[in-house]
Amino acid sequence: MSDSTGWSSSGGDRPGVIPLRPLVLSEIIGGALDTLRRYAGVVFGSAAVVALLSGVVYFAADLWVLDATEPAPTIDATATPEQQLDQAVAQLQETLPEFGALALITLVTQTFLSGLLTVVVGRAVLGQPIGVGEAWEQLRPRLLPLLGLTLVVTVAVMVGTLFFIVPGVWLYALLSLATPALVLERGTLGEALRRSVALVRGSWWRVFGVLVVGVLVTWAIGTLIQWPFGLAIDPQAFERGYTTQELLLRELGGAVARTVTVPFGAAVTALLYIDQRIRREGLGEELARAARRG
Repeated sequence: MSDSTGWSSSGGDRPGVIPLRPLVLSEIIGGALDTLRRYAGVVFGSAAVVALLSGVVYFAADLWVLDATEPAPTIDATATPEQQLDQAVAQLQETLPEFGALALITLVTQTFLSGLLTVVVGRAVLGQPIGVGEAWEQLRPRLLPLLGLTLVVTVAVMVGTLFFIVPGVWLYALLSLATPALVLERGTLGEALRRSVALVRGSWWRVFGVLVVGVLVTWAIGTLIQWPFGLAIDPQAFERGYTTQELLLRELGGAVARTVTVPFGAAVTALLYIDQRIRREGLGEELARAARRG
């Protein structure tokens, strides 16, 4: 049944990038790609700036912190097992602080982009325009809680993974919708975690399956983008040490890839969250009314 405006009470309307009804996998992936296409300016503009800034930091770290121009440290094959273990521990202690700092940079930059793209997806579902400034204004009050949430989820998944991997995988899916819940519902960190658990409970395998497909598509896109950059780098560079030009090419390829893959991954997660709310809470009708109001 539909009214004179073309809106249907079945919840199958499509004012934006997805129909407002329970989605199939192809509609989630297609909706993410459509979001990137329709909102290319705000998506790729913000992603490119963040990716290039982080790329500069990574390049500087490669040159002056991680000594990537030097041959990679090796473990003496002729040493005793005890000596090899000591060498491995020494290498780990030497590199762990530097890699930890880089991981923190990655966490901050990707959290920002994920939050910004979640705001964009919220508008994309309604078919409404949004610019970088407006998206940032909506995200800004949520940024610090979002950073805290990302840190909590990351640590929880890492700790869970250490315990035979399975707990980490379980937590990865169970807490996967916390970011869009925090950004779009504007609750607290704890509320976002509880919302994710509530939305995933009973649908864990489906949510996990969609996330895995999203990760595989992201990996394929990233690999394809970085492939031509990798052709210009000697395969033995890691062992002998990278030249400055090779490091520049590697980080440039990574920045270009992140410009596309991080927004795509964030869009998939946000659409999965919206899909779960449509299935569990009848969100489609509420979104349809909001789209009518414009």
